[in-house]
Amino acid sequence: MGSDEAFFHYSVISYLLIGPPTYISCRYITAPYGKHHRKGWGPTVPPSLAWFLMESPTLWFTLLLFPLGQYSSNPKSLFLISPFILHYFHRTVLYPLRLRKKPSNGYPISVALIAFVYNLFNSYLQARWVSEYADYDTDNWFWWRFCGGLVVFLCGMVVNVRSDMELLRLKEGGGGYKIPRGGLFEFVSCANYFGEIVEWSGWWLMTGSWVGLGFLLYTCANLVPRARANHMWYLEKFGEDYPKKRKIVIPFVY
Repeated sequence: MGSDEAFFHYSVISYLLIGPPTYISCRYITAPYGKHHRKGWGPTVPPSLAWFLMESPTLWFTLLLFPLGQYSSNPKSLFLISPFILHYFHRTVLYPLRLRKKPSNGYPISVALIAFVYNLFNSYLQARWVSEYADYDTDNWFWWRFCGGLVVFLCGMVVNVRSDMELLRLKEGGGGYKIPRGGLFEFVSCANYFGEIVEWSGWWLMTGSWVGLGFLLYTCANLVPRARANHMWYLEKFGEDYPKKRKIVIPFVY
């Protein structure tokens, strides 16, 4: 086992192990941005700049690493990395452009730095798996799994993007936070998080890998506790006006 392969192997194991402590920490410490903004976390920057900088490794680091893999010119590898790039082009470029026009509190640099380091780590794992360590030659189910996972991924992305746009629309004209309505917001408080969880479920299916599973589990460990905090915030702020039958993040379930 070469040095990079060994590093990759232990990085995957680490990815699977950091999920539970991440969930526990996020369950009791809600990251102080957005509706949970509070002082005491150091200097801040505009949220649009924070999102651009902390998500940027998913583009430049992925595109830097990908050509180094033995399968970088393999059509299967190119098709497989495309949904990952698509999601993060939106998250790194398009979403911050829309966000910069909306009134919002500052984003703590300390939180953005943690996210930046995580995105470096995750980009390394996803890019190296897709371009170097995936076994395309003997994977007879690749196209079936890719097509099925892509459908799931795109459905999740549509929900995620549309829900984010609705939340941004509610900020137009000032007046503070409002109750989101329409679409999957009729069923859950955090439709945007549900969409992202569905996306990375599709990614796991497409890759058929421990790397993809690690990404999905970490996404859940990060987003599910925050979704709960958001749900409780809505209930506290809007009281009897907030729809009582709404779940937190998984329609009809949680």
